[in-house]
Amino acid sequence: MFDRATFTNYLNRRTFLRSTGVGLGSLALQSLLAAESRSATSAKTDPSDTVSLGLPGLPHHKPTAKRVIFLCMAGGPSHLETFDYKPVLEAHDGQAMPEEYTKGQPIAQLQGKKLICQGPMTKFKQYGQSGLTVSDFFPWQGKLADEICVIKSMVTEQINHDPAHTFMNTGTALSGRPSMGAWITYGLGSESSDLPGFVVLTSAGGRSPQPIASRQWSAGFLPSRFQGVEFNSAGDPVHYVRNPAGVPNELQRQVVDAVKQLDTNRNKTVHNPEIDTRIAAYEMAFRMQTSVPELVDVSDESQETLDMYGAKPGDGSFASNCLLARRLAERGVRFIHLYHRGWDHHGDLQKFMNICSDHTDRATWALLNDLKQRGMLEDTLLIWGGEFGRTPMAQGGKGKQSGRDHHIKGFSMWMAGGGVKGGMSYGATDELGYNAVDNVVHVRDLHATMLHVLGIEHQRLSVRHQGLDMKLTGVKEARVVHDILI
Repeated sequence: MFDRATFTNYLNRRTFLRSTGVGLGSLALQSLLAAESRSATSAKTDPSDTVSLGLPGLPHHKPTAKRVIFLCMAGGPSHLETFDYKPVLEAHDGQAMPEEYTKGQPIAQLQGKKLICQGPMTKFKQYGQSGLTVSDFFPWQGKLADEICVIKSMVTEQINHDPAHTFMNTGTALSGRPSMGAWITYGLGSESSDLPGFVVLTSAGGRSPQPIASRQWSAGFLPSRFQGVEFNSAGDPVHYVRNPAGVPNELQRQVVDAVKQLDTNRNKTVHNPEIDTRIAAYEMAFRMQTSVPELVDVSDESQETLDMYGAKPGDGSFASNCLLARRLAERGVRFIHLYHRGWDHHGDLQKFMNICSDHTDRATWALLNDLKQRGMLEDTLLIWGGEFGRTPMAQGGKGKQSGRDHHIKGFSMWMAGGGVKGGMSYGATDELGYNAVDNVVHVRDLHATMLHVLGIEHQRLSVRHQGLDMKLTGVKEARVVHDILI
């Protein structure tokens, strides 16, 4: 007979395994819901383990990077106040924007309004031996001048936030396609046996920190085990990561083993590959109960390291997320995506640039510097940027109170480590910062280059879906930007 306490413990265990709405429970349920059985079995995965070794034949060539850390400045930071100094725009401050630049062009909130040139709202300096030009909003990233490659000629196709994020993450504005992190973990697998191969962290601070939908890290039509797993920035990093009260790890292990045995016996009859996926998901959930608390326990970090990042563990900040990103990278996580929400500067740009810089600038420097000190930068690709840029035209006020609208025709991002040349800029916008005019880099080119340094030929990583061979870079032409690679 069960006493009341024992019955409660068994009930809690059952509740844990059936809690499939969020957190660890969803890892198991989503494995059951993978629609493409053919895709589900194409990755070399041992159902008795949780390490996916990726697709046969990958990598296609020798990689220069093992992992990616993507620092997304969600909202669209202005290239004109970060890395793309425009003295001609400064000279035209307050004057009408020449019509030949904007006629017939897509503009978001300024469409149909009088367009006035807005000069840069801060000063710029040259840094490092390379003389890379960086704005005064980013004094810490200025220290990275000889480590980063600033691409000043980025273009994208979507002018509003959510579709622009979708395009940046999946290569298309259509919802339901796999994100870049899912493609990469599907192709290459994970080097971590007790953490997901694709982890997402979010923080906020600045103007209008719009929400980021979880479909931005979806696996789409790929098996669901390749989707990104969002870790909470404060509190328990994953819901239900801790055992219910009164349930020790040994008892939890017995539950997982029992479920595994039942599933294994069932699969001897039905031969369903998704059952193997379910087994691996339960194993991952159990292992994360130990690995995740250890991951976020930064007591083994020196005070010097914490001070370098400006991190206060558990505060949910971008700085703390950058520190966790390094720890995730050390533990074999393949793709780590950090979002900082707050860069949508339609007004009070100077004020909010200072706020966003205060949240992110030093931590970005610290992450790159920390990776370099540990010998990890050489095989880690760092990418910094937003979903688009901002217009050379003013919006939302005058002088220091003005802002800038969304802009897709030319903006800046940077890459570092992982086989990318440091201390250089690539491409250019015109003298007013409106159009990318030299060595234009489309988002698809960014994806192709990212895949290339990971050892993947972007044309060859595809999945048959709805009668088409789907790829991250789509069916349109995409090029690897070899000029920026070592």
